[in-house]
Amino acid sequence: MKLRRMLFLSLSIVLFACADDPQPKPKGFLALEYPEAEYSRMDIGCPYSFEKNELATISPSLTNTPCWINLDYELMSGAIYLTYQKVNNNLDSLLRDAQKLPLQHTIKADAIEGDIYTNDIRNTYGMFYEVSGNAASQAQFYLTDSTNHFLTGSVYFESQPNYDSIVPAADYLKKDIRYLMESLEWK
Repeated sequence: MKLRRMLFLSLSIVLFACADDPQPKPKGFLALEYPEAEYSRMDIGCPYSFEKNELATISPSLTNTPCWINLDYELMSGAIYLTYQKVNNNLDSLLRDAQKLPLQHTIKADAIEGDIYTNDIRNTYGMFYEVSGNAASQAQFYLTDSTNHFLTGSVYFESQPNYDSIVPAADYLKKDIRYLMESLEWK
């Protein structure tokens, strides 16, 4: 009888002790915050100028090609790489190359979305590509006036791509790219 009572008591404790079902934790992103962007016109003697975020510093590209520059964001360990080429009866090949570049990230990307950019007042036309997933570059773009100038840009971070970790920084740099595109002027 005593054994029965202990067994009943033990079984009651096991059944009623854990009333809440375990729940999976919701997905979350890092709560990184960056300073409000302040822009100023940059002019480094190239056939283009634009307004850049004060947070970014300009450095020459590793190729030392004239007017190829990097906008370095030390706070985020990232950069926007800009390459400039003069259009010389080669617009078709420049466009083809610029449009193929985002496709190189399809292996790791979850999605690639392209937005057409047109600014008739500044004679600037191009595409902006947003890449989501663990791709090496989270955003790419190209701009041209269709006759003389061609500028491409890509965002890269100095770490192995982990989309969940870089989303706040990538979103910040995407806004800067859009501002760069809107403020670009050809000389």
